[in-house]
Amino acid sequence: MHNFQNLKIWQKAMDIAKKVYLLSSQFPSEEKYGLTSQIRRSAISIASNIAEGAGRNTNGEFKNFLGIANGSSNELCTQLILSYRLNLISEDKIQPVIEELIEIQKMNYTLIRKFSS
Repeated sequence: MHNFQNLKIWQKAMDIAKKVYLLSSQFPSEEKYGLTSQIRRSAISIASNIAEGAGRNTNGEFKNFLGIANGSSNELCTQLILSYRLNLISEDKIQPVIEELIEIQKMNYTLIRKFSS
């Protein structure tokens, strides 16, 4: 078992979730139950799955949840790009978040490899 709050990957995922909430608050109100809701769920899913995996009994279970978190980060990246393509947000606002997502994915793969040894 790991203390998820001490994990840098969880801390970075929480930072991204906060940024996504702030960015998506600028979306039009008609997107409230559409892309806004989906993008926020994807963002918090990354940190949530890291936390849930950290609380599991084995490293294998943790590894599984890290895989789910990685899927959520790809989902979020896709939704950010779609938001840009729909002109809901500018590229200069999503690019730093996408770069942070790539960093989290690298950290995630490193952790998964660690648990695979």
